[in-house]
Amino acid sequence: MLIDKIRSIPSDQKKPSILVIGDLMIDHYIVGNASRLSPEAPVPIVNVKSESTTLGGAGNVVQNLVALGASVTVAGIIGDDAYGMQLIQILENEGVKTNTIIKDASRPTTIKTRVLVGSHQLVRVDREVTDHISAQLEEELILKLSSIIDSADIIIFSDYNKGLFAAGLTQKLIKVANDHKKKVIIDPKGLNYEKYKGAYLIKPNRKELAEAAKAEKINSITDLQTAAKTIIAQTGTQYLIVTLSEEGMAIITEKTTELLPVKATEVFDVTGAGDTVIATIAYFIAQGFSVNEACELANHAAAIVIRHVGSATTTINEIIKDMEGSKA
Repeated sequence: MLIDKIRSIPSDQKKPSILVIGDLMIDHYIVGNASRLSPEAPVPIVNVKSESTTLGGAGNVVQNLVALGASVTVAGIIGDDAYGMQLIQILENEGVKTNTIIKDASRPTTIKTRVLVGSHQLVRVDREVTDHISAQLEEELILKLSSIIDSADIIIFSDYNKGLFAAGLTQKLIKVANDHKKKVIIDPKGLNYEKYKGAYLIKPNRKELAEAAKAEKINSITDLQTAAKTIIAQTGTQYLIVTLSEEGMAIITEKTTELLPVKATEVFDVTGAGDTVIATIAYFIAQGFSVNEACELANHAAAIVIRHVGSATTTINEIIKDMEGSKA
């Protein structure tokens, strides 16, 4: 049984080493009360009660991996600014290796500021530049990664469409990984999936798959398989894992389709659930589990985190407990 297989992992076994390459950002929350409108404009006045910052984007993938017990190195681009320094400090406090993060003086560190009144999000303010990074920075990143990629058990690309994964650079990074015989798994963004050609596994959600495959809708298994066939032909990926919200998850290869029903009994917030899924899949593949086993476990991990408000992480013990509970 899968639970027994997890429990049989030796406690002294070396932690899987996972390299995350992705769009790094900070999520900034301002929480307050609003009881009156401004005399200057018909907008609420928010009386700030608290502020907090956490990792967003690829950083949430990293935090999920750390919670599972992985040894993580992260690569990406940040601004040469105070928020960039704060981002690195948060990562280093988590025990994450940050020596492959590059500072770009021409852009700010991406920050998403959300103003919340109670549980209601009033407004979101984004500070970002999404232009592709320069050729010089691309070469610097490739050089840094070439020296460490061989020590990774698996590599995640966490694409948030913030300028890192230009088609040329993405293909160069996949080639370096494949030359070192390292599996690349991708959380994709945007419409150009050809840039992911050569990846081992790609994990879009239903909407992302429909848009990338230029499908009008994905309402049935047939629609899903037709769209998946288009992406598999474009990328040559061995596995396409499609998250289907309340319908669970689909594991699709060139010849097979397997549906995993949703495990969640309560849904409070799906924020960051995709990051949890990609992190859990990567972690268990790195531990020697099959893709199907890793997806089954990721399905349980997602069920755990969507019971919480905001981005959340889970642990191996919580996954085991959820599996036991779903059998009861």
